[in-house]
Amino acid sequence: MSDIRRAKRRVTVSPGESLRIIRELQELSQNQLAELAGMPQSTISGIERGRVNLGVERAKSLARVLKCHPAVLVFPGWDVHAESAA
Repeated sequence: MSDIRRAKRRVTVSPGESLRIIRELQELSQNQLAELAGMPQSTISGIERGRVNLGVERAKSLARVLKCHPAVLVFPGWDVHAESAA
């Protein structure tokens, strides 16, 4: 197993981009996600464009609808291995 190397990170994803990716993978429109999460579509758009702060409470609401952990949305680039070594 010594010949296996970790993949290098090539792309950094923002919380808004993470939200968009997960939403699109689940084939939801911004309008559909907004309705399911109980927030305006303009808020979803703003988060995805980086104009509106995601925040913990919004992340929790969206994560429930998207069936993912809120940390996936809030900390999309978190490297647990690098952080635990620090």
